[in-house]
Amino acid sequence: MNSLFDKIKLINSIDEATKVLKESIEFSSILQDALAFCIQAHKTQFRKSGEPYAVHPILVASITAHFSNDEAMVIAALLHDVVEDTKYELSYIQNIYGDDVAHIVNGLTKISEIKEHEHISSVSDEKLLSSALSFRKMLIASISDVRVLVVKLCDRAHNMLTLDALPSEKQRRISEETMVVYAPISHRLGISSLKNLLEDLSFYYLYPQQYKEIDMYLQDNQQKLQVEFNKFISEIENLLEVNGYNSEDIQITSRIKHHYSIYLKMQRKGVNIDEVLDILALRILTKDPIDCYSVLGFIHTNSKPLVSRFKDYVALPKENGYQTVHTTVFNNAKIYEVQIRTFDMHKIAEFGIAAHWIYKGKNNTLDTQEPCLNWLKSLGESNENIEEFYDDAKQNLFSEEVVVYSPKGDIFTLPRGSVAYDFAYTIHSDVGNKAISCTINKTKKPLLTELKNGDIVSINTSSESIARCSWIDMVKTTRAKKSIKVLCSTKLNTIDKRSGKNIINTIFSRYNNSVIGNIKTKVAFHKIPYILDYIKHVKKKIEKEIVDKNGIFARFKIKNLKFKEYIFDNIAIYSNFSINSVSFDHCCHPKFGDDILALKVNDSAVIHHKMCDKAYKEIMNDHKMFYCKWAKGKLFTYKMVVSLQSKRGELARLLTFLSEHEINILFIEYGRDKYSQTQYCEIEFETNDENKNKIKSIVEQQTRVIEFVSASDAYK
Repeated sequence: MNSLFDKIKLINSIDEATKVLKESIEFSSILQDALAFCIQAHKTQFRKSGEPYAVHPILVASITAHFSNDEAMVIAALLHDVVEDTKYELSYIQNIYGDDVAHIVNGLTKISEIKEHEHISSVSDEKLLSSALSFRKMLIASISDVRVLVVKLCDRAHNMLTLDALPSEKQRRISEETMVVYAPISHRLGISSLKNLLEDLSFYYLYPQQYKEIDMYLQDNQQKLQVEFNKFISEIENLLEVNGYNSEDIQITSRIKHHYSIYLKMQRKGVNIDEVLDILALRILTKDPIDCYSVLGFIHTNSKPLVSRFKDYVALPKENGYQTVHTTVFNNAKIYEVQIRTFDMHKIAEFGIAAHWIYKGKNNTLDTQEPCLNWLKSLGESNENIEEFYDDAKQNLFSEEVVVYSPKGDIFTLPRGSVAYDFAYTIHSDVGNKAISCTINKTKKPLLTELKNGDIVSINTSSESIARCSWIDMVKTTRAKKSIKVLCSTKLNTIDKRSGKNIINTIFSRYNNSVIGNIKTKVAFHKIPYILDYIKHVKKKIEKEIVDKNGIFARFKIKNLKFKEYIFDNIAIYSNFSINSVSFDHCCHPKFGDDILALKVNDSAVIHHKMCDKAYKEIMNDHKMFYCKWAKGKLFTYKMVVSLQSKRGELARLLTFLSEHEINILFIEYGRDKYSQTQYCEIEFETNDENKNKIKSIVEQQTRVIEFVSASDAYK
């Protein structure tokens, strides 16, 4: 596809343009007549570059023919400017070329009329972008035949290829419009080759310095990257050949990430270009979907997969029809991205909705387009503003969001992957705090149900806030995470204070059922459940106060309040009461390492998770409690892949840093490449901390983490 665009960019004569068109589609007599009519209708017109105007529609028709062998679309592309720019009317085209061609040409003419209506002549960037956003919404709302959009995208592609003939201000205006209007539409239609072209050309004019830096890096490093990548390709070819796949069954190629996509990845990840993992990716095409998984299995057994970067779009296609298995593997101390899809899936990935006409030929019917138009509406109804457009460079605005609705029709834009609980907090923090259930498209669903474009969501609430502390990693939005954190922090503080009071009262319960209300000693009760030495310190101060106040008689009453440690498997209880057993209640199932508390039940200690609702009620009712903790340490195993700068001593500094944080190294794989600025290192280690996020954040203080998993992740 790139070779076609490269060729078209250099063409400036009618003869050369005609040659390309004839190479792109089989010519019929009516197509030959339409070509002649196009040249004749525009014979007195010239483009800003000085070339005959007819070159433009002929090349637009060539691009259209590349995506579709639907003759009506190609003829409409040839004639798309005739009604707008010449003396000929739509009725003439309808009489000569039929209703189908006239229908498409009419749709293209309407787009020009909408654009003219929405265009603002002001040089203000804000007004121009507002105009573009309005134009996008009106454009999508007005289109009843998706073929019109495909031809218009091809028209815009050629305009962008020849944009250098225009003044710089106009280049920027057209590029902004392309980025806001046409690139998102081509993405939603699944036409990745057009999307990539439109984004890169717009990027070239909007951010010339950033484009130049990326382009220079690719020019300087592409050969080196490709040579290194070829070793991996050869290894995979041999692997698959040994396992029964020959050159007729599969096709293996490599692809280079396009410039704008690299820029977005750098902005989103906060990395330099040398740390973008998938600049080069291996692409494997197979005959059947089942072969995608077979090939995946051979690759995963030969190289170590990075679990967090695995995506199965074959089983779960994207909404624009895209199907591919994505995996990233660690091989010989280097990281490679691999994409696996069938040959048919590849056509859909490259051509999107236009692949319909490649398969169906000339017998195109419009009813097959309706689903496409339905989900396109979500793009037209999205509520981006100017600031969000400029933030696109960091957030990948148009492909990483979902648009959902309230029952009243209010529009909410959320990050892709958001759940109904995110939506609740988007409405209001109080709604999120009190949410108990939801309905999605009139069906009752769990609050952690992932939302899709176009969902209508309703939240049901209770009268009181509910702290769901374990859900903080299951929500996507910052607002939801912060609100959950605040709510849980407030509840935890309440639990700690009341637990501290209950533990102290329990210690002195033989003397007084509520000693707390009768002492002057100041106590930081929130520390009691955590610090044994502080309990002992408080106990001594209270004992002294009691003795000073009540004399020798009190001394005899409290002399039996000595602490004793009781160990039951993994649980340690500290009490001045005899404890015969420790049991776990069946309500909350705390696992090793969780925050726990102990309720006194006769001569036993009953263990609960600290955030257990049942235990919370007992705590608030001043139930007697013990100080408890996990009795002995347990080592937790983690694996990670990190990137290191190619400098002397960098690995040693990392290992020293890990050692200082009591991290014990079990295994390390590090293959140094003197030609690369970034090295990748796989490390397996163990530590006594079960909090994976905490350990990961510690490591990230020293280096960039590519992959981080715990041994228990596979069972979750």
